[in-house]
Amino acid sequence: MASLAEELYSVMCEEKKGYDELYDLSQKKRKAIVKRNLQELQDINTQEETITSRLKNLENRRIKNLTDMSVVMGHDDEILTVTQVIDLLDNQPEEQKHLKDAKRELVNSATRMHQLNEQIQVLLNQALEMTEFDLNLFENMKKAPETANYDKHAYNTGDVLPSGGFDLKQ
Repeated sequence: MASLAEELYSVMCEEKKGYDELYDLSQKKRKAIVKRNLQELQDINTQEETITSRLKNLENRRIKNLTDMSVVMGHDDEILTVTQVIDLLDNQPEEQKHLKDAKRELVNSATRMHQLNEQIQVLLNQALEMTEFDLNLFENMKKAPETANYDKHAYNTGDVLPSGGFDLKQ
């Protein structure tokens, strides 16, 4: 049981390191979004994919370890959570303390990462809105304004000003 607890602790520490790496990359990503540096953003996304793949593998290892601990502790029908394992380790205070610390640090790292992701999402939405505004502006610049000419029924005739702008000869 002690080796399973040590393995769980080790996996959780690796996960925390992965989230910290992801956080650092996301800080760079935020700066790249603000600078509108698409090449840097693409490079960061590639690195993030590698880290998230590693984090997914670590999560799978953690789940397998918790499954193994469930079997050893006689909880075959359910997979224990880390909190449940910590509670069940009353007779092993050292492993219990290590797991409590690892869980707290992992939760803190994941929460910090989540908050930064929300900020990045807001930045990306703003960048998309600005891009859409720019596209609409450029599209509307090509269109000439209509004149205020009306027919005898008071309907706008829809005449368009010449491409040169105003007609000074009127």
